[in-house]
Amino acid sequence: MSQSEILAKLKTAVEEMDSELSEAAAKEAIAAGVDPLVAINDGLAAGMQTMSDLFDEGEAFVPQLVVAAEAFDAAVAILKEAIPKDQQDSASKGKVLLFTVQGDIHDIGKNIVKTMLSASGFEVIDLGRDANTEEVVNKAKEYNVDIIAGAALMTTTMPAQRDIISILKEEGIRDKFKCMFGGAPVSPEWVVKIGGDAYAETASEAVEKAKALMAEIRG
Repeated sequence: MSQSEILAKLKTAVEEMDSELSEAAAKEAIAAGVDPLVAINDGLAAGMQTMSDLFDEGEAFVPQLVVAAEAFDAAVAILKEAIPKDQQDSASKGKVLLFTVQGDIHDIGKNIVKTMLSASGFEVIDLGRDANTEEVVNKAKEYNVDIIAGAALMTTTMPAQRDIISILKEEGIRDKFKCMFGGAPVSPEWVVKIGGDAYAETASEAVEKAKALMAEIRG
């Protein structure tokens, strides 16, 4: 079976909410030498994106999303085992505080980013969805994170990203953290306007941007 066929199978397994199929496809991916991160991003995450789109269109509901996420997680657990141990060394990659901003209850995209970051060796502290802005800053200080990464999936919740920057500046600790933002309505121009450090459109891009930010931090 070719890589494209295996990726399609992984995507279908999530769309059909079939954990047995996703586990089988994950094992096939490993046997075929498919890069685990490619399998997660181009196969499983693509399936979750389909489910997210269906949810937004009112054609899928929370129970389906939960079962699809179970199929996603079952395959990820297998694929992560195939990632070289040196790539799984959390301490070497950096610490990320991840969340969906205050007032926003979407979390599928955020969860995919979490999986990709974790699989790439980052330590991820997940505050979940609708994360209180003040709490975000408090947790960033408490865990001494390197990167604050917040997603906004609605135009009405985008200002919460700006508010995080404002609070960091007010407390005189803006320079202690790199701030990365994303989400469907968010743009690179918006992130520059609010004083953020990086914009990521996709989960795989979030990993690359996080690596670049860590390179800046560590010189």
